[in-house]
Amino acid sequence: MNGLHLMAHALASTPVDANTLGGASLAGVPGIRPWPEQRLRMVGEHPADATWCEAWCMDGPLQQGGDNGLRWRGNHDLLYGVIELDEPAARVAERGKHLRERAREAYLRLFALLRSHGTPHLWRVWNYMAGINAQDQGLERYRWFNLGRHDAFSAAGAPTERQVPAASALGWADGPLSIAFLAGRSAPQPLENPRQVSAFHYPQDYGPRPPVFARASLACNGAHELLFISGTASIVGHETVHRGDAVAQCEESARNVLAVLGEANRATRSGTGHRAEALAHRVYVRHVADFPLVRHTLSRCLGGESMTLMQADICRQDLLVEVESVGMARLSP
Repeated sequence: MNGLHLMAHALASTPVDANTLGGASLAGVPGIRPWPEQRLRMVGEHPADATWCEAWCMDGPLQQGGDNGLRWRGNHDLLYGVIELDEPAARVAERGKHLRERAREAYLRLFALLRSHGTPHLWRVWNYMAGINAQDQGLERYRWFNLGRHDAFSAAGAPTERQVPAASALGWADGPLSIAFLAGRSAPQPLENPRQVSAFHYPQDYGPRPPVFARASLACNGAHELLFISGTASIVGHETVHRGDAVAQCEESARNVLAVLGEANRATRSGTGHRAEALAHRVYVRHVADFPLVRHTLSRCLGGESMTLMQADICRQDLLVEVESVGMARLSP
């Protein structure tokens, strides 16, 4: 295959050659990979999911490096990396401030690496942190994280809607701030959802600084166009809908994924466009007991077979499900 491609939902025992750019796995997968790998401290839907992993693969030779909590692999056009920073032990009243500092530090290191490597454009970012819904000094920890992320983007140059990547932010019970990223020499095309207010323009009800991400992005590499759909949940406008109803939240999340897919197909450079049934999904479910109904509902609404469910805390306490998706289509000649 020409260019970047995703070996999604492969077993950890599946051999992957030296052309692996990087990837992700559930925390139970044994061994340490020679490429940067984000270990998700989560449980999957089935016992066999303990061996689940994803791998982004690339044609041709790759360089790699890393220090001080940051590992990367890439070539002239693309870079994948993972940075993990532990939060220092602190009094409850200081934890939010420390998360803000860690987020700012991580993103500043990330931006410095992208500049030095010549791949300045973020395509996709995956953020995970402990206690995402916990309150510190009256502010949810996710909002402390958003403060630090915004600080770093502002220090690197004032962020605009046209310069932000697709992204997601989820919580786990315990562990470091973990950020994985895919960046390129060429800029992606950010996309928004007509059913939702851009996160960049959220009112201050959702924190002193807005989340810095686009609802999706389109990026080209080799003969293919990649579609990255950010973490997508049961939000219309800027408000959570269907509180307490996991099935209705799945249906609303699916409507939002399909709305973003429609925007992507209006902007695509692919002759075939992106099809819902060809998307690969990671699905984050707040309550393990909801796994069966979430799978059934999302399979009915989105189709396709590439769907992995895992337990995670969503960035709002009243959200029960979040879906993120990846698609790939061949570029027109």
